Amino acid sequence: MRILVTGGAGYIGSHAARLLVRAGHDVWCYDNLSLGHRRAAIAGRLIEGDLADRAGVEAALRDNKIEAVMHFAAFAAVGESVENPAKYYQNNVASSLSLLEAMRAAGVTRMVFSSTTATYGVPERMPITEDTPQRPINPYGFSKMVVEQALADYAKAYGFAYAALRYFNAAGASPEGDLGEDHTPESHLIPIVLQVALGQRDAITIFGDDFPTPDGTCVRDYIHVDDLGTAHVAALARLKPGEGLKLNLGTGRGTSVREVIDACRRVTGRKIPEKIGPRRPGDPPELVADSSRARKLLDWQPRYPELDQIVATAWRWHSAHPKGYGE
Repeated sequence: MRILVTGGAGYIGSHAARLLVRAGHDVWCYDNLSLGHRRAAIAGRLIEGDLADRAGVEAALRDNKIEAVMHFAAFAAVGESVENPAKYYQNNVASSLSLLEAMRAAGVTRMVFSSTTATYGVPERMPITEDTPQRPINPYGFSKMVVEQALADYAKAYGFAYAALRYFNAAGASPEGDLGEDHTPESHLIPIVLQVALGQRDAITIFGDDFPTPDGTCVRDYIHVDDLGTAHVAALARLKPGEGLKLNLGTGRGTSVREVIDACRRVTGRKIPEKIGPRRPGDPPELVADSSRARKLLDWQPRYPELDQIVATAWRWHSAHPKGYGE
């Protein structure tokens, strides 16, 4: 298929785009490079543009005879969304709606959408299934839930086919070591810990060690970025007009902050100083996925179920690219 990947120069989008190419698809990346990196996009296949430019998006869809869209382009910093909700509603919601209208005008009705566990808020029970009530507690989570609802309505009214993939903590880098995380500022735990290992930070701060978890630190479900990409490729083949898939993507295994730090110590062989800080407002003690539905419907299985495997790919990227795509 001919596929447009929005956010194709970003962390998850670039990995998914590569996997789509390997699966035999004809792929174009659409990115304004506000957060993405030119070097992460498929060479010769980057269309620079903003999703708010509906005419530009429609032209990209028509000119390249696009048949489906994978939509990764979004702002994704929870704290920032609380401080500046307008930015998130304008980009994540308004621009996504503009994209949907450009698709409708161009006759493109298939989308795989990058959603998030943040739509669930603070669930009462673990693991989290797709039937868990969606009660987002920040504008970021709400913005993703709004787009999910829009997709459901477009499927019913206009025959769109979609998959909304709610994933947990994306981590790791390409096994080849040439694609990885490069955010400014960095907010994800594993790359921050590895920055300490590289001497770029003095210590890793653990935000709270008194949670009701086995070691007192927050527990999360870490899933390798290529496993996320593989699920997106599989979902593309299972889209049906007028219907939608809503699936969790995770390993089903919870890992605490302390366990992540210990894994980074094992993989790097370096001392990684730590210090305890106060809890961050709104941090749930535990978020773990039940991904059984995705495993069944997509015939999908994570290739990197062990945290040390995930960290090893991240370390290969960060140690070779200590300044990210700036080398």
